[in-house]
Amino acid sequence: ELEGIANRGSYDLTAHATASGEKLDYFDPATNERYTPHVIEPAAGATRTMMAFLMAAYDEEEVRGETRVVLHLHPRLAPYKVAVLPLSKKPELTGPAQELLTQLQPHLMCDYDETQNIGKRYRRQDELGTPLCITYDFDSLDDHAVTLRDRDTMEQERVPLEGIVEVVRARLGL
Repeated sequence: ELEGIANRGSYDLTAHATASGEKLDYFDPATNERYTPHVIEPAAGATRTMMAFLMAAYDEEEVRGETRVVLHLHPRLAPYKVAVLPLSKKPELTGPAQELLTQLQPHLMCDYDETQNIGKRYRRQDELGTPLCITYDFDSLDDHAVTLRDRDTMEQERVPLEGIVEVVRARLGL
């Protein structure tokens, strides 16, 4: 239920008038009649709206015999806009990946993950609704480029580290 609408009739005003001793009826001069108005009580809120966004964004799809859970949140609603994922826990990758994270953080909400294999990390970010993942791999050390992965299409593209903030913001439409 996105919005609850309760038709309370005249019950609330009649009960309040009885308890308080105050008249809460209305005199209509056009008809010369008195009546107690009926009350319609709407109930809506931000939590119900957010739940609707989450339900609309949630998706399960079969990929290579496994169920892939994806939260297709619009980039403006996604809690993290981008995740930085070093290919392995080796210091030669985690150090530069953390530097990249530091470069991105003043501009975007970012996540960093170096646990488990890269496929599981991609899946975790898909479930969180993170629109883009940046993978820092061994090739990045030589070509100064990273792999940019799109959550919705799962397509991957090598992009230069130079200007990465602008590239990510443009991809996200921010």
